This record gives sequence, C-alpha cells and structure tokens, in this order.
Amino acid sequence: MPVIEVSHLTKDYGHGRGVFDVSIKVEQGMCYGFLGPNGAGKTTTIRHLMGFSKPQSGSTSILGCDSWNCADELKNAVGYLPGEIAFPKGLTGTEFLDMQMKLRRVKDEAYKNELLERFQLDPSMRVEKMSLGVRRKLAVVTAFLHDPDILILDEPTSGLDPIMQQNFIDFILSEKKRGKTILLSSHIFHEVDACCDRISIIKDGRIVADFVADELKNRSTKIYRISFSDKDSYDAFVCKDYLFHSRNEKKLRARVMIEAAQINRLLTDITPLSVTEFQEIPFTLEDYFMEFYKNDCQFGEVQS
Repeated sequence: MPVIEVSHLTKDYGHGRGVFDVSIKVEQGMCYGFLGPNGAGKTTTIRHLMGFSKPQSGSTSILGCDSWNCADELKNAVGYLPGEIAFPKGLTGTEFLDMQMKLRRVKDEAYKNELLERFQLDPSMRVEKMSLGVRRKLAVVTAFLHDPDILILDEPTSGLDPIMQQNFIDFILSEKKRGKTILLSSHIFHEVDACCDRISIIKDGRIVADFVADELKNRSTKIYRISFSDKDSYDAFVCKDYLFHSRNEKKLRARVMIEAAQINRLLTDITPLSVTEFQEIPFTLEDYFMEFYKNDCQFGEVQS
C-alpha cells in the first residue's frame, strides 16, 4: 500500500483552473518530485492531501486513511511545509516553536536545537519583523520539529538563498536515508533532480509525465549542439526534419534532439556543411520538462 496516494483527483474551479484526474503514488522511503510552474496545480493537489479541501471526485489518502475524513489524525503523522507561509503576529520565533512543540507533544528539545543549528536560525526575533528567508527557515524547522516519517513539502526552498537551498537539499537526502517518505513539490529543476526517485510533471492541472528519475538520466535520446561558419550551412541544416531543441540564427547555432540510432544520419547530413562545433549536450530534467512547456509562456516561471 502506498504511503501517499492521490487517485483520479479532480477539482474544477472553472476557466481551466484546478486539477483534473491527477493520480500519484508515493511508496515507503521514496522521495517523489512534483514538478511544474506556479499555477500548474501542485498546491491544489497538496491542499487536498492535507485535508484542507474536499475532492470534487477521486480521493487522496495518507497511510491508507482518507485525507478529508482523517485530517486531524494525519496532521501529527506528517511534516507539512506550505508554499505560502503565515505566522501569528505578536510572537517571537522561539514562542511559536514552543507553541508547536506543545501542540505536537514534543518534549525533547535536542532535535529542535539540531534543526536551528543546521538552518542557522536565530528564532528570538518577532515573526512579523523577520525577512522572507528567515520566516521560510522558521517554517522548515516547524515542519520537521516532531521528526515525522512523512514529509509533504510545497516549494520548500522558496525564499532561501542558494547556500541554504543546498543545505536543505543535503538535509532532504539525509532524511531519505533515514527512511522518510517525501513528496516534494517544486519548480526548481536542481532541487527535484538532486533529491527525487520518481518525478511527475504537471501542466494545466494534468499529469503529463510520470517517470523514474534514473530512467531519464539513462535514456537514449541525445542532444547535440552544432555551430556553422556561414548562414548557408545553417539554413541548409535547420530546414531538415529533425526535432530541434533550439535554433539561434544570429549565432548560426542549433541544438538537435535525436535518438542514438539517428547519429549516422546526422553525421551524414552535416558532413558537407561548414561546421565549426559539434558537441553532445547532456540531457537534463530541464530538457525533458521543456518538451512539454517550450511553447507555453508559463515555463519562464521555472528555474534551473
């Protein structure tokens, strides 16, 4: 039985907004990446998993329990980090963490202190005076405070500086080694690529790809960057029926995506042309993602 399961979830808010027939299964000890730009449906799915919203159709469950019907019981089993954070005014970070420890019946402060040190957080300031990055670190510590076995993280490094983003990735990898089950929603390729065993790409509220991360890294598709010394050679090449990853007429350069079996044909086609560069470019998660989003203006929100 999957630890986290979304089964044919649909919530239609109208005008194409919502999620439609979304299905995800996260097995014990897996880190599952949920990749897409802002507005693609990641947060809507997670809010249903956390029991904040009731499905229009389909279901969401954690540990086999329906998220909507068992929302209160499941909250103690899950470490949840929301994409948009809000804290009560008038409290210091220390007071807020103390309150959360009481609510979760956590008495040992050793792990809290370990988290504060790892994320270089001084919680003594009043929450409303904290910067976005400091408030994000406070939210991270809060999510992990009770050392839960299940983690649901929505855009976890949003607002963190690059050094702290890498610190967080290292922490997630260590949590995975401890056997934690993790659903990580993100629009940052490096974060998903570094942490996740399986990845789903969501677009316009629908899952458009679901794959094992290692399979993507070992796939037979190759990308080659080819530069030409003159426009006639460039024009002669780009008019051919290849799948072009990109074309740059100003620089007389093109990137072409081909299967390994096509390499002989590619070499035959470029041999009579004036080529100044021929280089294989490693195929990345970003490249695969862009196959779905390259004609959509939303991809500008996704960061490498």
